[in-house]
Amino acid sequence: MGTDLRAFIIAEAGVNHNGDLNLAKQLIDVAVDAGADAVKFQTFRAEQVVSRHALKADYQTRTTDETESQFEMIRKLELSETDHGTLIAHAQARGIAFLSTPFDVPSLHLLTKRFGLQMVKIPSGEITNAPFLLAIARAAQQLILSTGMSTLAEVEAALGVLAFGFTSHATVTPQRGDFEKAFASESGQQTLRDRVTILHCTTEYPAPINEVNLRAMDNLAAAFGLPVGYSDHTLGIHVSLAAVARGARVIEKHFTMDRSLRGPDHKASLEPDELRQLVRQIREIEQALGDGIKRPTASEWKNRDAARKSLMAAKAIKAGEMFTEENLTCKRPGTGVSPSSYWLILGQTAPRSYVADEALDG
Repeated sequence: MGTDLRAFIIAEAGVNHNGDLNLAKQLIDVAVDAGADAVKFQTFRAEQVVSRHALKADYQTRTTDETESQFEMIRKLELSETDHGTLIAHAQARGIAFLSTPFDVPSLHLLTKRFGLQMVKIPSGEITNAPFLLAIARAAQQLILSTGMSTLAEVEAALGVLAFGFTSHATVTPQRGDFEKAFASESGQQTLRDRVTILHCTTEYPAPINEVNLRAMDNLAAAFGLPVGYSDHTLGIHVSLAAVARGARVIEKHFTMDRSLRGPDHKASLEPDELRQLVRQIREIEQALGDGIKRPTASEWKNRDAARKSLMAAKAIKAGEMFTEENLTCKRPGTGVSPSSYWLILGQTAPRSYVADEALDG
């Protein structure tokens, strides 16, 4: 996962393949070409996730067929087991990590048991789904937890479920208070630190800038002591860049082949050129952040003499004459006596004669 020096960039293909396997493979290629660390999809079975008459979210209604239900919409976006195998193989061949977000237990087991994926992304909408969180903790090794729409208390409760799943036998049924105990335990805290990254997120597509609240990353980090990143649903790339500058270990960003395509997430996604720009600028920001030690850089050393000043004669000074405020000045270059010695030099006698603008001897 990401470090203080290098963020882990997840290119979120999500359901922007529109149910088309060839389009999904093209999205993997785009993520590779952009330099992302991972490409992520979504794994689900419509009948396991949503009731047949569930209404769509406002943003889904705006970007898809208004007459269809949420069930009808997402059923068209399913990827089969065979599709998953094809995409995982393609990602491996292209040298990029394959991730997915499961939305139901069969999909979770498809990813972790059938295909052996070690890392799972938990979406914001599942953060209160304790039975599913427990199943995830017992199936996956590394977890990324999105926290959109959540209070701090809800995040803590979810972490408690995960801690219990990490530290208890798979056959143990939780009792009242077990999640809280697991969260508070030393072993629970250690496994959370080792296995969980939290993502701040604003769950709206696109997310309004004034509701992003990047400072909440600091709140999450202080509250839980876990690595923190940002799942970005805003338009453009600037908020992701700001998140990296604020210390995000992980950046997740939706992308698409074409924002004009029909589908729930295309409108809030980056196009290929923008994804490349995002990755490139994140890497530049990481270089600019540096190691935090204040010292002259290699390029600065050659400029020190040209930019700094030395003590010089403001006018002609005779040998044996006293150095005074009237006959001393500070001018470039900085190859002579440093102006920091000004008060030490005042009152001393000149060992020799100086002409105006001549540097004092060191």
